[in-house]
Amino acid sequence: MNIRIAFTTFFIMVLMSGTAWGQDMRQSHQSVELQKQQLAEKAKAEAAAAKKEAADLFRRISNDRALLTQAISAFKSDIQSLSEANETLEKEIETLREENAGLKKDLEETAAVNREFRGGVQSNAKDLKALILQSLQSGLNPGRSEFIEPVIQSQRFPTMDDVGQMTDLLFSEINASGQVSLAKGSVVDRKGREKEADILLLGNFTGIYCLDKEIGFLLYSDASQRYFALSRLPSARIQDNIEGYLAGDRDDVYMDISKGGAIRQMVHELSLVEQVPKGGAIVWPILALFGIAVLILLERVFFFMRKQINAEALMGHLRKFALAEDWEGCRTLLESRKKKLIPKVLLSALVLKDRTRPEVENALQEAILGEIPAIERFLSTLGILAGIAPLLGLLGTVTGMINTFHVITYYGTGDPRMMSGGISEALVTTMLGLAVAIPIMLAHTFLSRRVEIQISRMEEKSVAFVNMMFKNWSNQC
Repeated sequence: MNIRIAFTTFFIMVLMSGTAWGQDMRQSHQSVELQKQQLAEKAKAEAAAAKKEAADLFRRISNDRALLTQAISAFKSDIQSLSEANETLEKEIETLREENAGLKKDLEETAAVNREFRGGVQSNAKDLKALILQSLQSGLNPGRSEFIEPVIQSQRFPTMDDVGQMTDLLFSEINASGQVSLAKGSVVDRKGREKEADILLLGNFTGIYCLDKEIGFLLYSDASQRYFALSRLPSARIQDNIEGYLAGDRDDVYMDISKGGAIRQMVHELSLVEQVPKGGAIVWPILALFGIAVLILLERVFFFMRKQINAEALMGHLRKFALAEDWEGCRTLLESRKKKLIPKVLLSALVLKDRTRPEVENALQEAILGEIPAIERFLSTLGILAGIAPLLGLLGTVTGMINTFHVITYYGTGDPRMMSGGISEALVTTMLGLAVAIPIMLAHTFLSRRVEIQISRMEEKSVAFVNMMFKNWSNQC
């Protein structure tokens, strides 16, 4: 405040010094004193105002402090109330937790009961579905068990209506299993064609069909829920019995209590003659190859039997004639058996007994080479047949698989029985091709070995005969 007054005084003095420089110093001093007095009064007024403002500020601060004190007291009271409310809520929460634990326990018990109920219903539904699918009655009423599928797949919780329907279906199946019924239905015949036929069902044990005066047993496929004619017809006696039962002339009829197990054995008990026609057209060329191979084998066996000779006994007689220099006797002996291989070859050497040893050996070798084509006759043909037979079997396999794929294209893969014809053709041709090729290969090996033995014997006896000839000739010289 003093600095302000001094600055104001100085400023006034400077102003006054410029305008009243020429005035009297006394007047100037009085003026200054007057102004100083005015400034002092103003300063006092400002100081009083400042004190008043400070007092007002102090009073407001005091009031605010009192209000804050009251607010703090109110907050403390609220905190106390909230603490008490919190304790009450904690007690309520603890009570609710206990109630929740009890409810969870009750829920777990209820869920266990529900799971047990659902599991029992699903298990019985699966058993019932398997029973219905395997039942002969489903062939006439397909789709009877479709309502069970949502229960099995757990798509929804089973209801009492579901249980009632399952019970009704089970009792209807029980009633049908003890009845004999005759109805029209679709049957896949023995050639794989689907036709309408009269179907006789003896409970759930045996199915019989009558189609175009053909009477036989039925097999049921649970995969496609269709009837298939047994590929083999029953005996005439059984057919007469079934025909009389259908006509009402007989009270008894043949029935398979094993639900198809016994009549399936009729299909599997097939002889080779019965299996061959199932291979299709390819089996006949294979059988023709087998017939040709048998003829070749018989011809070769007969050939070697005709050419067979006791070579040791023959060489013993020739040795005696050679020691006695009876070449004419040798000639007579060999000519008497010249239809045999070894005598025929040795006879060609005896004609050249006056020639040199190399010439005689060459003549014998030439004679042996001349007999080899007759010995090896049809041998290569037999080898070719042994190679062609399995190839024809493979060709039949390919054609059978092509037929199978045609069936798959038309009927799908739902039922393997529809593909049995093509697969049977494929397997039968393969089996027949191998069954023909194996004995032909064995025969070819046997004949090849026989040819080698025959040629080696001819060479051996030729060398022995040459040695006898020239040994005796050298002794004579």
